[in-house]
Amino acid sequence: MKDNKFNDDQELDLNALKEKMNNALEGLNTRLFLMLQFFIKNIIVIIVLLVIGVGLGIYLDRTQKTYNHEITVQPNFGSVDYLYGKINLLESKIEKGDTNYLKSVVGLKFPKKLLKVEIKPIVDVYPFANRSEYNFELLKVMSEDGSIKKIIEEPATARNYPTHMIYLHTKDAATDANMIQPLLKYLNDSDFYSKLQVEFQKNLKIKMEANDRMIAQIDGILGQIGSGQGGGQVYINQNTQLNDVIDTKDKLVREQGDLRIGEVSYDKIIKDHGLDINIENTEVTNGKMKIILPIFLIGIFVIVRLFMAFYKKQSAKSKLQA
Repeated sequence: MKDNKFNDDQELDLNALKEKMNNALEGLNTRLFLMLQFFIKNIIVIIVLLVIGVGLGIYLDRTQKTYNHEITVQPNFGSVDYLYGKINLLESKIEKGDTNYLKSVVGLKFPKKLLKVEIKPIVDVYPFANRSEYNFELLKVMSEDGSIKKIIEEPATARNYPTHMIYLHTKDAATDANMIQPLLKYLNDSDFYSKLQVEFQKNLKIKMEANDRMIAQIDGILGQIGSGQGGGQVYINQNTQLNDVIDTKDKLVREQGDLRIGEVSYDKIIKDHGLDINIENTEVTNGKMKIILPIFLIGIFVIVRLFMAFYKKQSAKSKLQA
């Protein structure tokens, strides 16, 4: 008896499950039919919206292209804070729509094309570490306690890196003449740092001339020792002293090489090292408006029609209840 009752219960459960599945499928079929009926009924409107959306999207894709530009720069003479301040000021003028400032002060021919500007450091710990013994020891301590990654990306540390990247975002393509050069001229316009540049270059010249004299003197000493003609003028009786002289010359030669290479970058306050312009923006919506707009317009139409149908249905119910 118990087995028969259990089997009957199982059959009832299976039948109920089948019935629910059939009802669900029937409901799904009904909804699909209603959707199909809706699109057939409104096929003309949908085709018109599709054509308008695609046409307008193609037009926007062709006329509303945006481009990114990247300028690698080196702020000289301790001008990193000045550089960041100038970029922040420029960005605030763009946000306010101050085209008069962008045209008259910055020198942009087409100020409305500049949509955004920002600056970020190029994180490179090796030049930072080589700049001074303190920086090297600082990085050494940070690497020991595992906090180096966090520290090197902090704004206070990042500003000490020698090179930085300026990012420009423009409407339409730009040229070096009408966008990049006016911006670089604007960044290099500083009376204070121009005076500092002159004095720095004077000191650099004095330092390099002094190094050349010291190298020449060491060469003279080594030449006398090598030829055995030192006499009473040169007296080096230990190998360690000779090694010290050679090491001193080696350091001076390397320093002189670094100074000559660095001198190339000191002709500007903000020295530009590299430039990539007119990189087409590949954001989600960029170049895809011909797909997005038709879907958007048809979606709005469907929502409006559903709202109208819902409103009519509820109005009819309220009238019947009244």
